[in-house]
Amino acid sequence: QVRLVESGGGLVQAGDSLRLSCSASGGTFRTYAWFRQAPGRQREFVASIVGNDGSTYYIDSVKGRFTISRDNAKNTVSLQMNSLKPEDTAVYYCAPSSLSIISNTAASYNYWGQGTQVTVSS
Repeated sequence: QVRLVESGGGLVQAGDSLRLSCSASGGTFRTYAWFRQAPGRQREFVASIVGNDGSTYYIDSVKGRFTISRDNAKNTVSLQMNSLKPEDTAVYYCAPSSLSIISNTAASYNYWGQGTQVTVSS
């Protein structure tokens, strides 16, 4: 049974940093993605790290500010978020896949964490 445990969310001011982590168990994952969902909005792709070479992909609005990384030995993925903006406020979800996929669509991912709240005040 797949189990995902996310941590690292919180309340910060604009310009601050946060680091989200997701620990995965119960499966072998080749792709990890982070999505976010703000109130009243659809779940949005943020970043992914794919395959053995660890290629990374980002939504344009976070490029240069967020960095996704993973530790295969520990089955964890992290999202380092710098220069946070109020528009980054959302619940952030970890979504791994057993496949090496390049996708920004939530339907492509079968497993989801419980979410961790990130709130950025102006």
